[in-house]
Amino acid sequence: MPAKLEPGILYVSEEFGTAAHLCACGCGIKIRTPLGPTEWAVEETAFGPTLWPSVGNWQHACKSHYMITDGEIIWSRQWSDEEVLAGRRNEEDRRIAYFESLPTKRLSILQKLWMWIKRLLKNA
Repeated sequence: MPAKLEPGILYVSEEFGTAAHLCACGCGIKIRTPLGPTEWAVEETAFGPTLWPSVGNWQHACKSHYMITDGEIIWSRQWSDEEVLAGRRNEEDRRIAYFESLPTKRLSILQKLWMWIKRLLKNA
């Protein structure tokens, strides 16, 4: 990734499994999205890149929420604090389900321990 990002460009590093861009609202915040089976995905289309799911900048002052589809910004409504928390819980549930669906022998002992701890904390 370059040190200085240019507006309107989605930078993708397959080597490091990440994408970055400047927030679409123009506030200048660098947005980094990890890529992977439980995170974001990028597809290059004939019209430009598509990044999904949507980008919600809830931790930044602008609280922008948008999708990048075929190289275009598609604005979405802002979420309430409750919706953000529910969305984060759903993301974590999907991650847990994904990793639990992998063959057990592929998970390291640390991954298994981490998943067990997360289940305990979730049910506490």
